[in-house]
Amino acid sequence: MPMLKLKPACKDYLWGGDRLRTDFGVESDLHPLAEAWVLSCHPDGPSTIVEGPDAGRTLADYIAEKGKGILGTDCEKFEDFPILTKLIDAKGNLSIQVHPSNEYALEHEHQYGKTEMWYILDCEPGAFLYYGFDHAISKEEFERRIQDNTLTEVLNAAPVHKGDVFFIPSGTLHAICQGIVIAEIQQNSNVTYRIYDYGRVGADGKPRQLHIRQALDVTQLTPPAPQDFGPHLGQCEYFTVDVHDGSWSEEVCEKSFVSLLVVEGEGTVACGGETMAVKKGDSLFLPAGSGAFTVTGDSLKTLCTRV
Repeated sequence: MPMLKLKPACKDYLWGGDRLRTDFGVESDLHPLAEAWVLSCHPDGPSTIVEGPDAGRTLADYIAEKGKGILGTDCEKFEDFPILTKLIDAKGNLSIQVHPSNEYALEHEHQYGKTEMWYILDCEPGAFLYYGFDHAISKEEFERRIQDNTLTEVLNAAPVHKGDVFFIPSGTLHAICQGIVIAEIQQNSNVTYRIYDYGRVGADGKPRQLHIRQALDVTQLTPPAPQDFGPHLGQCEYFTVDVHDGSWSEEVCEKSFVSLLVVEGEGTVACGGETMAVKKGDSLFLPAGSGAFTVTGDSLKTLCTRV
């Protein structure tokens, strides 16, 4: 099976900027350019193959043709492709939001919930994000603060620096704030409940929809729990994420595909007798069982994701 270089699906949400285009080489006519879905089989924004005989096809169609075996034995338990990876440029504040658990989302939205993690690619001096609460509160206080616009007074405002990692289980209130560029690795879901959106209006001139009732149902009203993933950046049932600097080698075994996202520099990736040039912003999919691969480039920084 060949390595696949992917073209992202892009989103023009109102809080986006232009750094994905200028800094990461994302090609899009959208302005603003808020998100690039660099590894996606989600129908709301599928990635497409950009080189070789399958150029122009979606990754989802390619997997459907080749069979789920190319995802690996650890993916047999999943009904759908398990992961969605994005580059996100928050020129402005994102809404304060929460994602539901699988159980709640399947019952109410007919798709899976979302656990995710953020890797900070860059940020302006003094940038911060909201990550859970700074102390436990009651459901009644949560609802009252939503109504009287004082919710941010009890949120955990976490300063961010390049290279920081935040793991966000479903039910954790969160918001990326202005001046931050991140790589997000998440469950393959697009269910988001907005709690507070700074009074903004959408492209139609109307206030953007909030989901207060759902947020009251699913939000954990406590500070975020400490996480320890050992040598990994983040790990859960759906993904294991590592970061590598410079040149390195590994193997794509039969258990899982490997996703490579280049977040700094340029170089090459070699696997199965094929060598592919890569640069900052490139996303590669290596099918399960592809064998040994080598990433080469002194300036490279690469995120490696597998199930």
